[in-house]
Amino acid sequence: MPVCVLSDGAGPGAQVPAHLTMIPISHITTSTDSSGKTVKGKVVRKERLVSSASDDFILKTVIQEEDSQAIASSQNTSISVVLLGALAKDFNEAVNQGDVVVASGFTVDKSGSVHKDKLHPCKLLLSGDNACLYVSRPPPPPDPRSPLANKRSTTLSAEVSTKAKVPKYTYVRLGDLKAGSVVNVYGVVVFFKQPFKSRGTDFCSSLKITDQSNQKIGCTIFCEKLEDHPKIFQIGDIVRMHRVKTQFFNDSITLVNTFGFSVVTFDGAVGGAMEPRTSSRSFHFDQEVRRTVEELRSWSASQTILPPVPTIPLSAVQPKAYFDLTCQLLAKAPIDTTCTLLRVWDGTRCPRTLLNVIVEPDATEGPTSFSKEKEKLIANVLVYDNHVEVARELKPGAFLRIYNLRAIPGSSKVPGLTSSQSEEVDHLAFHLHGGTAYGRGIRVLPETSPDVQELKRTLQAFSEDHEDRLSDFSDSELLEVWSTPPESTKVKQLCAETVKCCTERSCSHDLQPVTLSKVKRSGPGRVHHVRVQLRSYEPHALHQALKLYCSKCSSMLDVPDDELVSGLFSEANSDSGPCSPPPWLLSGKVDAPGDAPGSADRSLTVHLSSELLAEGKTKELLFLMGSTLEETCRLTAGYQNIVPVRPSGGHLALLDLSAPFLFRGRRRYYGCKRCSDAAVREPSTEGVEVIDERMIAEALGVQLLQFVLLMKLELRDATDTLHVFLWRDAELFFNVSADDVAANQEAQNIIHQTMDTLCPPGGGTGERPWLDLCLTSYRAEDDAGQNQTCYQVGHTTVTKPSSTRSEPGPA
Repeated sequence: MPVCVLSDGAGPGAQVPAHLTMIPISHITTSTDSSGKTVKGKVVRKERLVSSASDDFILKTVIQEEDSQAIASSQNTSISVVLLGALAKDFNEAVNQGDVVVASGFTVDKSGSVHKDKLHPCKLLLSGDNACLYVSRPPPPPDPRSPLANKRSTTLSAEVSTKAKVPKYTYVRLGDLKAGSVVNVYGVVVFFKQPFKSRGTDFCSSLKITDQSNQKIGCTIFCEKLEDHPKIFQIGDIVRMHRVKTQFFNDSITLVNTFGFSVVTFDGAVGGAMEPRTSSRSFHFDQEVRRTVEELRSWSASQTILPPVPTIPLSAVQPKAYFDLTCQLLAKAPIDTTCTLLRVWDGTRCPRTLLNVIVEPDATEGPTSFSKEKEKLIANVLVYDNHVEVARELKPGAFLRIYNLRAIPGSSKVPGLTSSQSEEVDHLAFHLHGGTAYGRGIRVLPETSPDVQELKRTLQAFSEDHEDRLSDFSDSELLEVWSTPPESTKVKQLCAETVKCCTERSCSHDLQPVTLSKVKRSGPGRVHHVRVQLRSYEPHALHQALKLYCSKCSSMLDVPDDELVSGLFSEANSDSGPCSPPPWLLSGKVDAPGDAPGSADRSLTVHLSSELLAEGKTKELLFLMGSTLEETCRLTAGYQNIVPVRPSGGHLALLDLSAPFLFRGRRRYYGCKRCSDAAVREPSTEGVEVIDERMIAEALGVQLLQFVLLMKLELRDATDTLHVFLWRDAELFFNVSADDVAANQEAQNIIHQTMDTLCPPGGGTGERPWLDLCLTSYRAEDDAGQNQTCYQVGHTTVTKPSSTRSEPGPA
């Protein structure tokens, strides 16, 4: 962005885009968010321009708040500003000490010279295209012979305007153009193409403009650098072009750029920001320019000549439509030499199933995965041919407008797909075809653009609504249970067919349903009946809802994953040294099947209880040493109870209790480290008909952990939302036991089906059933000793009615 010098003597604040907000210098810190902010001050010191070894430019200046009068606070109202690159050079030419500047697009950093210059402890850095300086200067003194007045007549760049010297430009109406002349014109854009590579060394862009004369004039621009082309974002933008040549082409007047060409673009919306878009580092901008732009805005708004702007959000996309999309680029990846994948979002969700494109993570620039909720909003855009070169320069995080994007329904072939990918049949694909017809292309939008500011607000609203809302529950039993185990956890969620569900209360409370807002106003220790919908739930990966609970110390733990357990087995096997089993155990060997067909079996040491051996129950309890986790799991097919052991100090000991202390078929049993006094002891079978996990745990001094289900639900009705726990009655709710969920795929599918019905993935509010629930409120204390009210679902079961009917929500 340029140094914009205002020629009318008005304060720069009058010209700054309306969406930018000013921040006082004294309020600036290193944590200040500078996006959308400006800083205003008078230039009180301007140092000389310095050229670096890399032929870049650096200039340091100091600005001070104009209303700063208190000497004591002058340190915090005067701040150093460092300008880099071409901006520094233009500032050196266009700005004098005493001028008032408004800076935008800056970053904040610590000042390394604060102890020396006694200025603000921070400094401002301005560089790159997003940085912009608006400059105004006081009227010249009345004495034209004053040395200061003579100094202020310093020659600026060709288009920089000053009070001492104001370039005069004459503009020609489009209806008065004659061939063979060089003119300056204004126009409203009615058609445009993004710059594309010409057959020579230049880029070419074309547009068509009109004005109050109702003449539509085509313009062709050839420039070697992309940044020198008009920065047009949409039909209706207003351009001001200096030094364009008129010529006849196909029996009509056209405009082409010539030597000294420059162009400035403005938003064409009535009441829009007056921020100019230009590649010129300095240019003429005064009240006359503002008046002309406002006149063209008002005129174009009253006309029907402008085609409708097809910029629509993803939530409104229809199959077969061509549309413009304003979005943010999240990631990109090459598909092949003719196609690139852009992963974009605009904060809204397309109601159609979208094409899923799988690429290698190593080929992706940007994040390779996102949260489940965010993934639902991401669209995969395939750009082809000449647009691949443009896409190659895009950076994740950039804000884009993609023009003439096509929504293609049904199946389509995607270049580069691997054979492991199934062809989608019922989806919507987004393609940006090759060529520049109908303005097809991609444009990076600056962050100061009003459209980007609006998009940012939409994205921020999504982030605030869907961020991890795990509150500080404060119930000591529930404080640290929401960690995420690795994906190798055995309890998996599988897709299953959704069925209709409703709920039934089994409590004996005779209560009338109340609203959630009334529940919140009530104190703890109460029971409520509510009629609600399920807005969301946690954890989304349902295997994480399975926990281990100790009834003695009330601790709740995640189920250890196979990687951790396997590591504990390997660690136990690394222990060496002599080991003398107790006299009541008899040692022996058992063959462990090989890992692969045809591999040799391995002998493992086993210990059998002499008492059980005497009773002929050799397969009922086996103490196994030296096995891996995989070998132990395979041996469960032939032995009813397996206890893994390891040598320790010449004796047998149990493994670390983070690993299962007992394997029974597909089921694993864990013990509480805090409450167990674990040791290899002789089990007493007197009067015991069946050896089960409780008898073995008691014999080994292990406090048995029980499997439980724990979820956090967000309920809503017409009055409010409420977060509640589903825990103590979770098995009743799902009509399935947690033990079965830990080992049984069918039980896992039941939970998955139920949650998909109560809260359909991607479903609207109208698709979610109304639930009759019984809630209990209670007081809980967190680690900081603070009390808060928590809620639990109880006495409620999800049922599958024989016939389904739609039920209205509460009035």
